[in-house]
Amino acid sequence: MASPTALWGSAVFLIYFRLLLAYGPRYFSNQRNLKHVSAQIYYDYTTHYFYQKIDHFGFAEDATFKQRYLVSDKYWSETGGVVLFYTGNEGDITWFCNNTGFMWDVAEELKALLVFAEHRYYGESLPFGDHSFSDPKHLNYLTSEQALADFAVLIRHLHETIPGARNSPFIAIGGSYGGMLAAWFRMKYPHMVVGAFASSAPIWQFEDLVPCGIFYKIVTDDFHQSGKDCSESIRNSWKAIDRVSSSEEGLQWISTAFHLCSPLKNSDDVGAFKSWLSETWVNLAMVNYPYEAFFLQPLPAWPIQVVCKFLTNSNLPDRELLNRIFQAANVYYNYTGQAQCLNISQTATGSLGDTGWYYQACTEMVMPMCSDGVNDMFEPQKWDFPTFSADCFKMWGVKPRQTWITSVYGGKNISAHSNIIFSNGDMDPWSGGGVRKKISESLIAINIPEGAHHLDLRSKNVNDPASVLKARSLEIQYINKWIQEFRQRS
Repeated sequence: MASPTALWGSAVFLIYFRLLLAYGPRYFSNQRNLKHVSAQIYYDYTTHYFYQKIDHFGFAEDATFKQRYLVSDKYWSETGGVVLFYTGNEGDITWFCNNTGFMWDVAEELKALLVFAEHRYYGESLPFGDHSFSDPKHLNYLTSEQALADFAVLIRHLHETIPGARNSPFIAIGGSYGGMLAAWFRMKYPHMVVGAFASSAPIWQFEDLVPCGIFYKIVTDDFHQSGKDCSESIRNSWKAIDRVSSSEEGLQWISTAFHLCSPLKNSDDVGAFKSWLSETWVNLAMVNYPYEAFFLQPLPAWPIQVVCKFLTNSNLPDRELLNRIFQAANVYYNYTGQAQCLNISQTATGSLGDTGWYYQACTEMVMPMCSDGVNDMFEPQKWDFPTFSADCFKMWGVKPRQTWITSVYGGKNISAHSNIIFSNGDMDPWSGGGVRKKISESLIAINIPEGAHHLDLRSKNVNDPASVLKARSLEIQYINKWIQEFRQRS
């Protein structure tokens, strides 16, 4: 899911949505002898395409598009097996396939067929090809409801084309936005899947279901707990940036001290620089994994602890404090030691789809965010829906519907549903909008004290903390329970 550092006023509008695609050897480091993060895991699968209706809910638009999906049948058993169906996120499905090791780790035990379905308007699944993002008319069919309908129709196709699939239980699995879709899919299409596993799924980060400042408070808590004066140093850095950047010489100093690819020239550049730093701290909280990982960037184990080693004194003179802030940020951008300079337009790697998420956030995926600078380490910013709406209209020619998601999916009124696991890591800022308490005997909440963003969906690792091992064990127990209940009914 996108890392929302801000959405308060047009100057930082795009920062709220930014999901970045490109990565290269662009960053600078004054550190040496840093080892490379181990290579990312890639799995074996076959690629398939299925023609979907562009519009499932009307009849005037009868055109179709090719939806991509990936399949692994290495451990699949036509008799006694299960289908694990990944509800694709806002990006290229191959990236999520290779970062969802949980499904691959349990495939043999469950005799599972693995299916990873790509979300419309992302990756190769473009309803109007190169024109998909050309205007609001072509984007009109980019909604979670249409995506869920794609998944339902695709499952019918799998029933008809894969021997044994029709009589096998399907289980929806997803993380982040994909986790939201997995939960919503079970709610809207309970006859299609026997259950859903929704990891780090902030289905309550809408309207006023949770405080708008909870996201940034969790980020701040992560830094506060990882080192003395760490979060305080970041909180004090904003005023230090303002003071140093008030002169042309100061702008040049910051540009040099942070080894920026493009020097700061004016107040707009300073605003972008501060938003870039904010997103850096947010991303570190999301991927604060207990081992070396390459998800948003190549990073060391427990990266916030490493960052906080540079931020041990919040009362330093401005320029000395900012030098420490650079060293901290450099951990995120240059753990591999290969960088040339820092590009403030880039904060993440991976095949995420920025343009599509910009549009979704401007229509139905309206997640209020705010900060106060007291309970969090960020600059105070109120949630300003009128300004947000005006910026959306300026960008897309559409206005967001801030109450639509709760109207469609029920908000907190979901007790009538069943067989959904909601897992959240305490260190994950998105957990503030997640389901953290058990709702019923079949709407389960699993909390992972040492977990960052969907840690339990990642591949097993020798450095996994006991809390995530316990979480995965519980998740498998519930999945097996759903399978047994399906067999008994059959």
